[in-house]
Amino acid sequence: MTELPLSAFYDLTQVGEVAVSPSGDRVAFTTTEYDADADEPVGSLFVAPADGSRDPHRLTRVSGASAPAWSPDGDRLAFLAAREEDADRRVGRDDGEADEGGDGDDEDAEDTPAGDDEEPDRQVWAFDLALGGDARQVTDFEEGAEEFDWGPDGDRLVVAARDPTEAERAYLDGREEGDPVETERLQHKLDGVGYTDTVRTYLHVVDAETGEAERLDDAHGGGAYQDLSGMEPDWGPNGRIAFTSCREENPDDTLVRDVFTVAPDGTGLRKLTDSDLSASAPAWSPDGERLAFLGGDPVNWCIPTQVFVYEDGEHASLTADLDRTTARGAAPAWADGGTVYCLFADEARTRLMRVAADLDAAAGEDHAAERVFEAQGGDRAMGSFDLSADGERAGFVFSHPSDGQDVYAVDAADLDAGAGEEPASLARLSAVNADLTGEYPMPEARRVEWDSDGESISGVVYHDPDVALEEGNHPLVVAIHGGPISYDEPEFSFAHAALTSRGYVVLRPNYRGGSSYGREFAEALRGRWGTHEVTDIANGVASMVERGWADGDRVFGYGFSYGGIAQGFLVTQEPDLFTAAAPEHGIYDLRSAYGTDDSHIWMENEYGLPWENPEAIDASSAITDAGNIETPLLVTAGAEDWRCPPGQSEQLYVAARKQGVEARLVLYEDEHHNIGTPDRAIHRLEEITAWYARHDPAVEAPDADDPHGREDDE
Repeated sequence: MTELPLSAFYDLTQVGEVAVSPSGDRVAFTTTEYDADADEPVGSLFVAPADGSRDPHRLTRVSGASAPAWSPDGDRLAFLAAREEDADRRVGRDDGEADEGGDGDDEDAEDTPAGDDEEPDRQVWAFDLALGGDARQVTDFEEGAEEFDWGPDGDRLVVAARDPTEAERAYLDGREEGDPVETERLQHKLDGVGYTDTVRTYLHVVDAETGEAERLDDAHGGGAYQDLSGMEPDWGPNGRIAFTSCREENPDDTLVRDVFTVAPDGTGLRKLTDSDLSASAPAWSPDGERLAFLGGDPVNWCIPTQVFVYEDGEHASLTADLDRTTARGAAPAWADGGTVYCLFADEARTRLMRVAADLDAAAGEDHAAERVFEAQGGDRAMGSFDLSADGERAGFVFSHPSDGQDVYAVDAADLDAGAGEEPASLARLSAVNADLTGEYPMPEARRVEWDSDGESISGVVYHDPDVALEEGNHPLVVAIHGGPISYDEPEFSFAHAALTSRGYVVLRPNYRGGSSYGREFAEALRGRWGTHEVTDIANGVASMVERGWADGDRVFGYGFSYGGIAQGFLVTQEPDLFTAAAPEHGIYDLRSAYGTDDSHIWMENEYGLPWENPEAIDASSAITDAGNIETPLLVTAGAEDWRCPPGQSEQLYVAARKQGVEARLVLYEDEHHNIGTPDRAIHRLEEITAWYARHDPAVEAPDADDPHGREDDE
């Protein structure tokens, strides 16, 4: 069996966003690659012909390249990136000419060389694909650009950007010099953002040629998670700009977000929703008569997020009867004035659905979304769906366990293709990991089900192609998804391949409390952490052992976020289940998490306040049963993780070590609630595989000089 070297992670490419050109002849997409020398992810922007007739053309490789968007005429492609300042903005300026956010002082501009150590802010850039040449910088906001959309005439853009007052600017400058955090905000921190401030994000209308910007004073953001959710501006053909914001009395104490519209001159602000939704992803219909958007429940996140439509002063859900939530990252895509496509989470599958998008359909009995494109099959995941402006060509990402993650396009007329059909118009536009998948073994995957307290629970099993599941008891890794409002389906994963190429069978259980099976399934864990998921995962392991696919004495665990939380419950309630476990970035004491994480609203929505409902909170905290821990634990955390603060992992680690249980704490400095750098990703897998080997009864004891048994790829 050939092992996938962990250092091959540097060769991995991950596909991100997809944008189909207005005429459907080209598809732009972003990727994340990894710079081994700089130890950082690097974003790239590509364009490919939508028929797959040529390989993708790389337009740029730059930090944070994201959000590609075509101009209405299809000649220009704009995107966000943190690049060095455009040369046109540094030299040859006329006296007194000022950029947005600047004061027209030429000497200041000339004294700032391209190689300055200060990191550039993210701005809007644009390629003119008709004329050729490098991208041109469009915006120059002092705090950078956050989001944007083209205006219908292609001459202007709407851009979301922070705009501090003089006092706020002084505070921000002081923070950069090490001054203390000063805040009176309830939402005082956000994971990946830092300590919050009072600076507002506004929409600005920007001239696409000159970069001149005009702030729309009434179109500003707001809300506890504004810095994560954004304003999501969408400039419609009717001239109105739609966006989301929270204007509640206590915006830091609610997850409500409403949809607003405003005229490009900043007048005529209208609120379209009623402060009873967490609204997102507004999208105008091609004729500007309707506005589609997504709406979740701001109190109960187990209620499926639905597709809504606004028309003639009213709005209604189009998918209320579906009992399925939209997929993570999904957005409505208009095919024509009355039809919307959107990705949904449906029985552990991310799949495409078509919805009749008008109020008459919403009021009828047969308006449930129609499942389409069965040609996807059940063995690969779909993401990043987009449609051309004429509704004729679709672009998306397929992720397959052994074939990789790539961009595809298909004629919209073929979205009705049935299971087992391969439409002639379906074109694969990329093969970004061909070298990796061609040189090393990639796992095979199959879906499985088992009984758990009378419920049928599903999961995905991955194994090396040279491993015959039925021919022996194999070491089993139980990989537990986060959320818990999430799900697993067959997909391409470097971590899966790294484990299966080392002989492990990987089980990813879709335990109760996750999504894709409806509200009742998701609500099984609401306010009851540490109950059904423990039963479902333990029964999943038992099923694997009963089938003869797994050795019950060689069962290991890992999982991030709620995957770490679930392991805390498993090792305290089922101490004989795992041979060794690796809970990552989890929460194990809900009381002490309150106020130290960034999730006080979620906590109150699900459990109430700690001083009002202490019994339920303690019952859902694994630390209260830490005396039962017998399983060797590899506990990892990010020092700046404010979703699941590092102190939570330290508590679990100390509780285990205090009792003489083998435990190891790995704390990643400067890391948030994510896996940020390639070195970090590789080190994580080194730690996990070494921890399993160290405690695997079928593996020889590691060398005395390296008791942790870490492998060396060099």
